[in-house]
Amino acid sequence: MDGALRLFSKDGVSATTLASLRDESGVSVGSFYHHFASKEHVFGVLYAETLDMYQEAFLAELRRHEKARDGVEAIVAMHMAWCGDHPERARLLITERPPRRHEPGGPEVAELRRAFFRRVAEWWRPHVEAGLLQPVPPTMCYVLWLGPAQEMCRLWFAGAHQPTPEEISALSRAAWHSLRQPTAEPTD
Repeated sequence: MDGALRLFSKDGVSATTLASLRDESGVSVGSFYHHFASKEHVFGVLYAETLDMYQEAFLAELRRHEKARDGVEAIVAMHMAWCGDHPERARLLITERPPRRHEPGGPEVAELRRAFFRRVAEWWRPHVEAGLLQPVPPTMCYVLWLGPAQEMCRLWFAGAHQPTPEEISALSRAAWHSLRQPTAEPTD
């Protein structure tokens, strides 16, 4: 799996061959097929494992914050830190299409997402009811919350720009301003 992560991160899933996966891991054809049906199977397992790691870090950080603004801003900072601490895994999540339901890893990814969004909604809902956060659907929430940070990570991983602490702080504030209720005090 470590070899697959290195290759997928460096070359992308489509450019990585089964032969290069076997060479990188040092396993025989028979040993490979004993554990995996295909390169896509390796990717599906790796993607689900990585998504689970990321979501657990996200939820652990979110649970640390009772206030809406603190939680929203902390998640952006956590996202950037997690991507910096796990660049190969972050590249996989950011640049590769997740496995679809009928593909290897797809059912696991779908279940991880369902459970994750339910847990985020449990944190989000009281803040909506208190008039602090907007009642946005999960996809829109993700786009407004982490879209700019994702784009910063794309630039970072492409070697085009190294984010500064000031820029990460600005991304955190921008996420808060895009998600808070317009009637909520900016300092909430």
